[in-house]
Amino acid sequence: METTFTPFASLSGGVLIGIASVLLMLMLGRVFGATGVLAGFFSPSSGQDFSWRAALLAGMVSGPLALLLLTGEMPTVQVPVSYPMLMIGGLIVGVGVTYGGGCTSGHGVCGMARLSPRSFVATISFMIATFITVFVVRHLLGA
Repeated sequence: METTFTPFASLSGGVLIGIASVLLMLMLGRVFGATGVLAGFFSPSSGQDFSWRAALLAGMVSGPLALLLLTGEMPTVQVPVSYPMLMIGGLIVGVGVTYGGGCTSGHGVCGMARLSPRSFVATISFMIATFITVFVVRHLLGA
């Protein structure tokens, strides 16, 4: 499996996530955890709660359309695994988010920026699990 190195796209995405995180904290006093935003969208506590979550999710989903307007091309997305593997991966992520009390954006971006010890432990755990998974999939299973 070949990995494409995309430093400018990755840096741009990271900067946008950082800006969104800071603005959400400044404007609403909320931590930007993508799974928490999505979960709250389906069970909002108020109309205002629903509105900011809907606007944030719409912005996240409309990224490819913005790229189409800027470049004239939709981004190429390659998913090198089967649908059952995607479903299993989604289930594992959902369980991890539940037991970890948040996701990589909540802990890794916002929590670490706030110097939360819990977020440092969670982010280190995410990274270790990622390294092990990539090693097993690429080198032991040969996928």
